[in-house]
Formats: sequence, C-alpha cells, structure tokens
Amino acid sequence: MKNTTQITSYHAHVYFDANSVEQARTLCQAAADTFDVPMGHMHQKNVGPHPMWSCQLTASPAQFAELLPWLALNRKSLIVFAHPDTGDHLANHRDHGIWLGTGLDLDLSIFG
Repeated sequence: MKNTTQITSYHAHVYFDANSVEQARTLCQAAADTFDVPMGHMHQKNVGPHPMWSCQLTASPAQFAELLPWLALNRKSLIVFAHPDTGDHLANHRDHGIWLGTGLDLDLSIFG
C-alpha cells in the first residue's frame, strides 16, 4: 500500500472550450478566491497530456479535501480532471486520476 504522505499537492484541471471559456474562468476564479489556491492560465489550446483547453488549480491536501466536493457541486457541465502530485507524473495521471464528469483520454506519451 502506498502512503499518502507522498502527496505534496493536487492539481484540478478544469476543461473548457470556446463556448464555455467564461464559465470556466468564473468557476476557477471563484475556487481560487474561496479556497486561496493558485489559479493557472486559461489555456485556450491543449497543453501537456490534456485533451481539451484547461485551467489548473493547485491545492494542498487539506485544501483539496474541500475543493473537490465544491467543484463537484459547482462545475455544472464542465469536466474536471484531478490528480495527486507524488513526483511520478505518469502514475499520477494514469493511475490516480479523479474525473468529475465524462472521463477523457489523456495523451500519456509525453511522460516517456
């Protein structure tokens, strides 16, 4: 069994497209303000392994315990992909991911 002390933070990636960019911006800004978490760029292109445009929220384990349920209740039709940061990027994305909404295929080839 793995020990959760390996988790240094969590990333929640809010996915959006041209029709939902403002909805995503509002959600991410509200999350940043409510939970005092950093809000990343509103990437209007696919970045890293992500199959859609996205914005990253980074949370400590304690913040994530509150953030994830809040995102589940407030995301409306947006898809959210969340994962721990343990230092093992492939496993974090492939094995430990949490989907809110429809799960999508990630481009894991970037991890080696």
